[in-house]
Amino acid sequence: MRRLINRILKPSLSSSDKQLLLQLEHVVGFTPVHIEYYRLALMHRSKPEEVTSSNERLEFLGDAILGAIIAEYLFKKYPYQPEGYLTELRSRIVRRETMNNVALRMGLNKLVQYNQNDKGLSRSHIFGNALEALIGAVYLDQGFENTRKFILNQIVRAYIDLDTMESTDTNYKNQLLSWAQRSGKVLVFESVDEKTEGTRRLFTVGVMIDGELYTTGTGYNKKDAGQVAARSALEKLGI
Repeated sequence: MRRLINRILKPSLSSSDKQLLLQLEHVVGFTPVHIEYYRLALMHRSKPEEVTSSNERLEFLGDAILGAIIAEYLFKKYPYQPEGYLTELRSRIVRRETMNNVALRMGLNKLVQYNQNDKGLSRSHIFGNALEALIGAVYLDQGFENTRKFILNQIVRAYIDLDTMESTDTNYKNQLLSWAQRSGKVLVFESVDEKTEGTRRLFTVGVMIDGELYTTGTGYNKKDAGQVAARSALEKLGI
């Protein structure tokens, strides 16, 4: 395979692009044609001054394509399940936490270009966002059908355990709210702090139980911060 790749590499490619092409072949399962799409897909906006573009537009495109292909896949796989079931399962597959875990297992954290001095970024979902941008790059480079194959073969079948996902509730806020109702506790999610970290806003949300701050969580939006805080509270409660 390496010999085949080396034969098709354009002489104009830099040594870093040639190395990236070899790394991408292992991730996506084919040899990319237009390396510039993939280079952009792996470029976070926090990268220092030489960067003029980021992967955010490709992330937008990839997110839409991912949602459509997963919807079609679930529609065919579960012909007797109602709309609500399919919607919830799709949501669990495409949510930020799932995509970030898949991206880490794929090794995208070693390929994404970002400001590594910003310690908060490595704890965020930038790698899952880069995976969505990568899907956008595959679509522009290979077309819809090959993108469909990439998503189903390299992501869903390789890293998504649907049986476990069906039976596991990863909405930590809902789990905590259910516990509070059973226990007769007053539970409130409250914004604790909001600041700029690097190039992004960082939110801190607290879990208030009977008027007292129990745990906090941080994220790059309030929804994610709330989920982190709820998960921390569940762990502290031993649930």
